[in-house]
Amino acid sequence: MRAAVFHGAGRPLAIESRDDPTPTPTDVIIKVHRCGICGTDLHMTAGHGWDFPAGTVPGHEYAGEIVEVGSQVSGFRKGDLITALPSQGCGRCEACARGHYTLCHHAGGLMGGFGEYLRIPAYVAIKLPRTFSVADGALVEPFAVGLYGARMAAIRPGDRVLVLGGGVVALTAIFWAKRLGAGRIVAMSRSARRADLALAMGADAFVQTGPEEKHEVAAALGRAPDIVFECAGAAGLLSQAVQHAGLYGHVVSMGFCTSPDAVVPAVAAYKGVRLSFPVGYTLRDFEHAADVMLAGHPDPKSMITSVVSLDELPTAFEALRQPNRETKVQVALT
Repeated sequence: MRAAVFHGAGRPLAIESRDDPTPTPTDVIIKVHRCGICGTDLHMTAGHGWDFPAGTVPGHEYAGEIVEVGSQVSGFRKGDLITALPSQGCGRCEACARGHYTLCHHAGGLMGGFGEYLRIPAYVAIKLPRTFSVADGALVEPFAVGLYGARMAAIRPGDRVLVLGGGVVALTAIFWAKRLGAGRIVAMSRSARRADLALAMGADAFVQTGPEEKHEVAAALGRAPDIVFECAGAAGLLSQAVQHAGLYGHVVSMGFCTSPDAVVPAVAAYKGVRLSFPVGYTLRDFEHAADVMLAGHPDPKSMITSVVSLDELPTAFEALRQPNRETKVQVALT
């Protein structure tokens, strides 16, 4: 099979031939049809100290068709369109007991969506509804990210919510905050280019970052926010989120910043602010995301701004490191 391989920071992904995967009795093999490019893929190939090992085939936002089924697998058959958690578990730790394999530190990940075929343990796979296209299927993972973060926020009916950032994580956080009972929602970003998309996903107002942002957010919400989602992962945003939070507010950090990010504890303490750092999701989040994503409006595929081939991927990947106007780029492998 052909796959895009990471060989080190500063080098473009290389399209290479790899052995086709073979299933164990408890696996399925999929032919990957679509895989989204995530900001994490870019960050963990950039030389910031959190890089994937050399030789990795990245790609974790995938959907594909089953072409082989292990002898002990039930509930799946050839031709099923599936997606899967890009993590597996040891089955013995507390994270596994909670079904949160992202936090299992004893088993590896299940990336490889930038390759034509992929081996997946059946216990982390979900069969997608017949109404799903392959493009929809490759969006389940980012929507599960937003759902898990929104669940961890423990949104109460009517809560006022501020979402920092304009990317896919922010958009899915808006989507789920609205569906989990939030009252008014404000999206805030440095650029207004995704303002319309944020409003379509469920935000009631958009505020552009600037000197008057705190007053503008409070005016749009009717008061300071009860919950602030930090969804961009840039240093300084955690402190910005704390500044915006109201009394007894909850700051939910979903941006996965890998750099030191200073917060003045006294500022948070004087308002009784709580900080949470959710990462990952459970299989139930994937299943619920798939159940709800296409119910009504908006169409999740409105976030997809470009589709590239596997051969075009290395160039597109490097272009995303520079200022661009993309929201979600997907790779079509068939």
